[in-house]
Amino acid sequence: MNNKYTRYVAAPYLIWSVGFIIIPLCLVLYYAFTNADGAFTIDNVADIISYVNIKALLLSVAFSLASTLLCLLIAYPLAVVLSSVISTNSSILSLLFILPMWMNSLLRTYAWQNILERKGVINGFLTALNLPPLYIINKPPAILLGMVYDFLPFMILPVYNSVSRIDKDLINAARDLGAGYRDIFFRVIWPLSLPGVISGITMVFVPSLTTFVISDILGGGKILLIGNVIEQLFTQDSDWNAGAGLSAVLMIFIVISMVITSKYDKEDIR
Repeated sequence: MNNKYTRYVAAPYLIWSVGFIIIPLCLVLYYAFTNADGAFTIDNVADIISYVNIKALLLSVAFSLASTLLCLLIAYPLAVVLSSVISTNSSILSLLFILPMWMNSLLRTYAWQNILERKGVINGFLTALNLPPLYIINKPPAILLGMVYDFLPFMILPVYNSVSRIDKDLINAARDLGAGYRDIFFRVIWPLSLPGVISGITMVFVPSLTTFVISDILGGGKILLIGNVIEQLFTQDSDWNAGAGLSAVLMIFIVISMVITSKYDKEDIR
């Protein structure tokens, strides 16, 4: 395609990027490094070291790491199984895992609140079986469960794409040379699927680090993550400068994730 026409086709994407990515980021950085009077300051960013904020940040990182690890442990075996079945069946099965993404995330979280509450579906089922009820609502396990459920598809898709692209002849050749399943996995499957794993880790870690809806609904507002602190600064305290300062700190994690992705997430040209 002619370069002239290529620029015209790309123009809407450029306008979208400027209006909804670059300008908002510039506004966040402006508020992060200014005070209410518009004077330059680093107090908003430095406020991350306060006890409440650093505790919320460390808790967010812990939840993000745990949810990312659980998503990987669930998604990887599932991706291997899906890649080994007939393509028609794998497409149907993968669609079942993508379907929840078509529903609003807020609605999915409220659904889990109804399922996990003291008189919810799970406890009603356990009571009918004369089993002790399960009280995890408004506790860390409920938040972790909500994160894993919400972000699991973001891990399944890239891992499945990487695993499904592995040439089966390589696996058969390794098997013919006497390699066991363990050697085949660690020397063939895992290295070749690493780009998808890195991409999935990034796609799960970043949103789970910044989320506040899941912890607010399933945690009952009792467990403050850094996302909850930022949300309260913007909506309740109307302190946009402090909220933007903490948001700027979270951008560091996003930049690090982008650097890792650009370094390791390289698909082979086939």
